[in-house]
Amino acid sequence: MVGIISRPDTQEKLEILSADAQYDLACACGTSKDEHRKRDGEGKWIYPITLPSGGKSVLFKTLLSNVCTNDCKYCPLRAQMDVRRCSLDPEQAARVFLDYLNRRKVFGLFLSSGVSGSPDATMDRLNGVAGLLRRRHKFRGYIHLKVIPGASDAAIEEAVSLASAVSLNIETPGRECLAKLSTKKDYIRDIIEPIKLISRLTGRGSKYEKVKQTTQFIVGAAGEQDAKIVKYMSGLYERLNMQRVYFSAYQKGLGDESIAGERAGHGESTDILMREHRLYQVDFLLRKYGFAESDIVFEKNGNLSLATDPKEAWAIGHPEFFPVNANRASRFSLLRVPGLGPLTVRRILERRKQSRINSIGDVGKVGVRLQKANKYLSF
Repeated sequence: MVGIISRPDTQEKLEILSADAQYDLACACGTSKDEHRKRDGEGKWIYPITLPSGGKSVLFKTLLSNVCTNDCKYCPLRAQMDVRRCSLDPEQAARVFLDYLNRRKVFGLFLSSGVSGSPDATMDRLNGVAGLLRRRHKFRGYIHLKVIPGASDAAIEEAVSLASAVSLNIETPGRECLAKLSTKKDYIRDIIEPIKLISRLTGRGSKYEKVKQTTQFIVGAAGEQDAKIVKYMSGLYERLNMQRVYFSAYQKGLGDESIAGERAGHGESTDILMREHRLYQVDFLLRKYGFAESDIVFEKNGNLSLATDPKEAWAIGHPEFFPVNANRASRFSLLRVPGLGPLTVRRILERRKQSRINSIGDVGKVGVRLQKANKYLSF
């Protein structure tokens, strides 16, 4: 039996829908204590976040509807669940966002939705909100629109034309994994082909090249290996113009009981949040550190080590590469050193232009990270 709210007002709908939006991380998720969802004094939801382009902002984040016809086993809002259902119409959503914007509570919008009716009918409502803001209210700020799997090419292109960023969740690495979670979605037709279309629409030299594309994997629900996720992630970056890839750890109790015990070979005691964290570390190695998919070290079961971060795992497996000379090594080599990030490497390169670096203390205040780096450096 589906619970229905009888004639809820806009505030009540917002409380329901903004809370349910927590399950979608494909706008940039928080990476520090100051970037997690919080309530303001009026009880609504705002998100301080890092944008896909690297800038900072505060987004108004909500679902347009939590009504959904899909059967995704990992999702607590799937059609079979008994939850409170409601929807905002485009006028309501635009009005609430503008109220926040005019009071400088937020600077942008992240808008997603359950699939209410057909994918195109849902996209029509999502695009309708963005269209109202862009055309009627002349809003030129940040809008992130969720693209619904199975949407038509025309609906997707309209979303791209209206948004600053768009995302269609890839969900799993491959059709076999998705088949474990949904009987209604076709992996190639509904997910991969639309992602490719967005890549063409936003590619270099295209009309919409400033629009960013992101996506998200659901980690652990389908029994997939980390190696397979990393393979797909690498392809998304190298071939499909993806700006960011995000990960959402599947946590027991949110989805169908038939997948609640899946741990992709790690075992029942796995800390699924640590697995998510390791995948984010790999993501940074691929995007910021010059690592390739072939550099990532996996355990025999095809998963990342939960005990050792992936950069140090590579270093342990390549003792011939170390020590790296802090005074002569290239940026590429310094970025291979565990404990050194892009900012610290930049500081080393600038410092050695002025004087010789004689010890790790010359690099900066010696904390845990620099202590780790010291084992892999020479001076």
